[in-house]
Amino acid sequence: MRITVLSDGGWGTALAMNQVSNGHDVTIWGPFPDYLDEMRRTRRNPRFLAGVELPAGLRFEADMGKAVEGRDMLILATPTQYLRGVLAKLAPVFDRERHVLVDVAKGIEIDSWLRISEMVESVLGETRYVVLSGPSHAEEVSRRVPTAVVAASADLALAELVQQSFINDNFRVYTGTDVVGVELGGALKNVMAIAAGIIDGMKLGDNPKAALMTRGISEMGRLGELLGGKAQTFSGLSGIGDLIVTCTSGHSRNRHVGEELGRDKKLPEILASMGMVVAEGVTTAKGAHALARRVGAETPIIDEIYAVLHEGRNVPDAIRNLMSRSAKPE
Repeated sequence: MRITVLSDGGWGTALAMNQVSNGHDVTIWGPFPDYLDEMRRTRRNPRFLAGVELPAGLRFEADMGKAVEGRDMLILATPTQYLRGVLAKLAPVFDRERHVLVDVAKGIEIDSWLRISEMVESVLGETRYVVLSGPSHAEEVSRRVPTAVVAASADLALAELVQQSFINDNFRVYTGTDVVGVELGGALKNVMAIAAGIIDGMKLGDNPKAALMTRGISEMGRLGELLGGKAQTFSGLSGIGDLIVTCTSGHSRNRHVGEELGRDKKLPEILASMGMVVAEGVTTAKGAHALARRVGAETPIIDEIYAVLHEGRNVPDAIRNLMSRSAKPE
């Protein structure tokens, strides 16, 4: 297949490498021509995926029209809060009859509170859309560490097409049709990862982290079902699978934000220190909180993380609020 990845970030680059290894013709588009030239010249992506050599067959193109012309598949790997701008650049050259869109970003758009499939539809109209998600750090996928994810689409044949495109001995792909559940699983787990990071930063131990992850997946499923997802999806790779890896891994940017909060650092300082690397959970917390209010979902963990991030609540008070809630059955 002829494939273009719309992002020069770490996750897009790792998936581009996977597709090159599967024999596809792969191009990376990015917003900064000078950086694309550096990647082409050095065969490295030091800004977002350090220490990995890029394959010789991987190509780079800064012109959107040239990048997508004649391509079969476009991989949307741009962070959620920048994706609308990329979609606007794509719209004039988008071929809805030919291009299959595969979203691999995980988030909810700020202010509109749209999931990515909804954002794509608002800009491009009806598309051939698949979401690919699951426990999959770019740092490990780029090094061919065994990984399993799920591809979901309202059109199962499209999900199966993406499955066959990506699957190999190191990257296993399952299929499904619950686009809403898979998108929400990938987005909401980032909020829970910030909470897990706070626990680690405060060195509170294993008990609270296990409780957080268990009650967190319950909360994700409750909200996800009210928003149109299937409860069982949150027991799969894009739900509990992604939650586990993001809450426990040293690669997790969202967990890192939580760790720093747990060490009593302030959010603006933390985000500034991360440079161009994006922690999606910070903005997703706003979206998740707003969506929960919209559908009347009980989301105590999301509510407290939202308050810590965006209302100035201190971490000890947030923990106290969670632990002092009225007793109830599991």
